[in-house]
Amino acid sequence: MEYLLAIGLAMLAGLLLTRLTKRFNLPDVTSYLIAGLLVGPLALGAAHIPGLGFDSFEFVEEMGLICDVALGFIAFSIGNEFRLEDLKHIGRQATVIAIFQAITATVFVDAGLFLLHLVVSSEVLPISTCLILGAIATATAPAATIMVINQYKAKGPLTSILLPIVALDDAVGLVVFAVSTGVAKALNSGSISLVSVLVNPLVEIVCSLGLGAGMGWLFSYMERFFHSRSKRLSLTVCFVFLCTALSKLEFSLGEVEIGFSPLLVCMMCGTIFCNLCDFSEEIMYRTDRWTAPVFVLFFVLSGAELDLRVFQNLAVVGVGLVYILARSAGKIIGAHYSAKAVHCDHNICKYLGITLLPQAGVALGMSVTVAAQFGAEGALIRNITLFSVLIYELVGPIMTKIALTAAGEIEPTAVSSRGVIPTTNQQKG
Repeated sequence: MEYLLAIGLAMLAGLLLTRLTKRFNLPDVTSYLIAGLLVGPLALGAAHIPGLGFDSFEFVEEMGLICDVALGFIAFSIGNEFRLEDLKHIGRQATVIAIFQAITATVFVDAGLFLLHLVVSSEVLPISTCLILGAIATATAPAATIMVINQYKAKGPLTSILLPIVALDDAVGLVVFAVSTGVAKALNSGSISLVSVLVNPLVEIVCSLGLGAGMGWLFSYMERFFHSRSKRLSLTVCFVFLCTALSKLEFSLGEVEIGFSPLLVCMMCGTIFCNLCDFSEEIMYRTDRWTAPVFVLFFVLSGAELDLRVFQNLAVVGVGLVYILARSAGKIIGAHYSAKAVHCDHNICKYLGITLLPQAGVALGMSVTVAAQFGAEGALIRNITLFSVLIYELVGPIMTKIALTAAGEIEPTAVSSRGVIPTTNQQKG
C-alpha cells in the first residue's frame, strides 16, 4: 500500500503543478521534475510519513523498473519518426545539420570539461565523466520545441527544418552515447585496448541494432494475426517490454564483451515496425496515450532522484555550469555553420541553434543508464543532467519563442488563449 500511495500522490502532485506552471507557458516536464523534488527525500519525504512522498533515495531506486519501461517507450517512439517516405523529404540539409550540431555539442562539452578537469581533482571530475556528459549533450527534447510551434502556430523555413532535426538529433545522440560509455568503461577498468575502446562499443551498437531490427520484424509480422485495437495495443506494450528485458543480456566471447543498449534496441524496433506495418501510425497514436501516465511518473521519479546536497560542493556546481554553457555554445555554433555550409536560409543559420537548446527525456534516459552502470560516478552524472534539464526546460521554450518570433515565423500578436494542443511528440520529452 505504501508504494501505491506514494506513486499516486507523486503523480497527482506533478499533474496539479502543471496547472500552475501553465500560466507561465512552461513545459509539463518541468512541472513533473519540480514535483519530484517536492515529494522527494529532501522535502516532503523527509517527514517519513508512510506513503506521503519518497522517504529515501533507496525507496526511489526500488522503482527503477518503471524508469526502464518509460525509457523503452521513449526510444520506441523516436524510432517511429524514421519512416522512409518521410526521410526522403528531410533532405541533405536536415541530415547534415542534425549530425554536425550534435557532434559539435559533444566536442565543446568534452573540451570544456577536460579543461575543468585539469583545474579540479580527478576525484571530482574524472575523464570518463567528461566523455559521458559530452555524449548526453547531443540530445535535444522535441516536446518543448513542438509546444511553442503549436501554441503560436509558427510557420516558415526555420519551423519546417527544425522538426526533422530534433528527431534525427536523438538518434545521433544514442549512437554517440553508446560509443562514449564504452570508452568510459574502458578507462575506469584501467585496461585500455583496441578491443575495449573501439570493438566493444561497436559490437554493442551493431548487436543492439540487430536485436532491435529482429524484434521489429517479428512485431510487425505478429500484428497481422490481431485485428482488434486493444489486442494490437497490448502486443505493442508486450514487445517494448521484451526489447527492454532482452537488452539487459550480457555475455563475453574472449575479450569481446557483448551487450546491448536498451535505447538503441527499442529505437530500432520502432523504426523497423513503422516501415513494415501499414497501420503503425494508428498504433503509435494509441500507444502514446497509453504511456502518458508512465511518462508522468518517470519524470516525477527523475526529479525525486535529484540530490540537491551535491550542489553544496562548488566544484560540482562548476561542472554543471560549464556543461550548460559548453553545450549551448556547441549547439548554436554547430547549427549555424552547418546550416551555412548547406546553403540554408539566413534566418535558419541565425536562429536554428537557439531552438535546439531544450533537453529532457532522452538525456534523462541516458543518465538513468549511466547511474545503473557507474555507481557513485553515475549518480553524479545523473544529478548534473537533472540540474541542466531543469535549467534548459525553464529557459529553452522562452528562447525558442524569441528565435521563431525574430525569424518572422510567429506573429507578434499571436496569443494562446487555451494553452497547447497536445501532440504525440509531446509524450517523448
